[in-house]
Amino acid sequence: MDHKDHVNLLRGGIAETGGIWADLGSGGGAFTLALAEIIGAEAEIYSVDKDRGALKEQERAMKARFPAVTVHYINADFTAPLKLPPLNGIVMANSLHFLRQKDPVLQMVLGYLRPGGRLILVEYGTDSGNTWVPYPLSYPTWEALARKNGFTQTRQIANRPSRFLGAIYSAVSIKSS
Repeated sequence: MDHKDHVNLLRGGIAETGGIWADLGSGGGAFTLALAEIIGAEAEIYSVDKDRGALKEQERAMKARFPAVTVHYINADFTAPLKLPPLNGIVMANSLHFLRQKDPVLQMVLGYLRPGGRLILVEYGTDSGNTWVPYPLSYPTWEALARKNGFTQTRQIANRPSRFLGAIYSAVSIKSS
């Protein structure tokens, strides 16, 4: 996948430019860069990852491609409570599948969002994992898990073929007002 694919996986879940967003488990920043392109320079992004080197790599790429976007790089584990302002949206791209127990993190995520805030999930479309993707969740599994954790209006945004586990999808879920 390339930058255009990352943008296309997120675009349908973002209603407007601007706002305050977070990318939880951002890694090297592929989806942080895509988010920056969509929400624009008037937005603010909190990029959270426990790999300090990945955050540094991401910062270099962001300064080269989207220097006007304000990004706060937070070296932390997103499974622990974070100090974040109320968010318009959160991206979790290929990060939730590392957690066997997803409910506690989803409850924290719900708490970070403003009423009407959006959670965009990017995930492999299977419920069977492997060494590198231990606990993926198909879209039907995500839909049920999102509802169980207080999210509403869950819908699939995009679905792309992937050499790794067959397909990758994106979905958006809303925090009730």
